[in-house]
Amino acid sequence: MRTLFRFAAVLMLSLPWLAHAAQTPQQVVEDTSRKVMDVLDANRETYRKDTEAFLQGLNQVLDPVVDFDGIARSVMTVRYSRSASEEQMQRFIETFKRSMVQFYGNALLEFDSGDIKVLPPNNRDQQGPDRASVNMEIRADNGNVYPVTYTMVNLDGQWKVRNVIVEGINIGLLFRDQFAQAMQANRNDLDAVIDNWGGVVAQSRETVEKKVAE
Repeated sequence: MRTLFRFAAVLMLSLPWLAHAAQTPQQVVEDTSRKVMDVLDANRETYRKDTEAFLQGLNQVLDPVVDFDGIARSVMTVRYSRSASEEQMQRFIETFKRSMVQFYGNALLEFDSGDIKVLPPNNRDQQGPDRASVNMEIRADNGNVYPVTYTMVNLDGQWKVRNVIVEGINIGLLFRDQFAQAMQANRNDLDAVIDNWGGVVAQSRETVEKKVAE
């Protein structure tokens, strides 16, 4: 049975950390994903002891290549973001970013190795001049193969991650559904949802664990 631990580790290990605007989306993912284990191996013990250092280290490498702003706005959807103040929007983006790093961080530290293979692009991957998909396979030590698909967007000449699908689980859609449910439960009190986003993430974790274990 596949566990949430393995799911989370695979997702984070496969994230590209450094982008090069001149490269194709596939090249960005392939070239930079190989650097993940080197970065972890150099800091693994420190990160295990110092949570804040771990979060700061991840943010430094993730910020340039993950469109946290776009992901957070997509999770909130136009229905709720159009009535949010700029302060609320920025607070949610920062809360969302931290929650994602915390959600996957511990599992990432315990995942020691994995064979990462970016698949060649096909005609369906290039969805337009500013949007593309990148398909990847990750083979774990136990022989299990995990398919990963990135949605990449070109922002000001730089390809960034906008969404991730792991084993058919759409992470962006999952968080979007959980956000809408939280808004309903809190009678559309956006501040309450932001303040309690950690609980929403915990609920999402349970949902993912059930789906991955099926």
